[in-house]
Amino acid sequence: MTNRTWRRWQDWAVVVIGVLTALSPIVVATDTAALSTLIVFGVLIALAGLWSLGAPGSVASEYVHVVLGVLLFISPWVFAYADLAGAAWTSWVAGVLTVAVGLAAVPAAQADHRGLAGQH
Repeated sequence: MTNRTWRRWQDWAVVVIGVLTALSPIVVATDTAALSTLIVFGVLIALAGLWSLGAPGSVASEYVHVVLGVLLFISPWVFAYADLAGAAWTSWVAGVLTVAVGLAAVPAAQADHRGLAGQH
């Protein structure tokens, strides 16, 4: 089994989605709730992506992407900024992409996890 750290495209995609989400308040109108939500979830998503990159056999990290994506998707309603089109659409699109990419990475993470288990 070769060392697969820092190679999975899905995890790099999650990092990019997180960084873009965190930086999005620079270009979209926000209020305090939207600003905080976009930055916090963006940073958490990017950190989860880095976790997955550094530990490709961690299946849990991929499910963390999914959970964070769902929470980001519902945040415009939960934190009452659905009327701010740019911030809301950023949350919805980034949330859906995070969930999709996280789910796409699960089979690869499971394969890496099985490979790591076989090395013991």
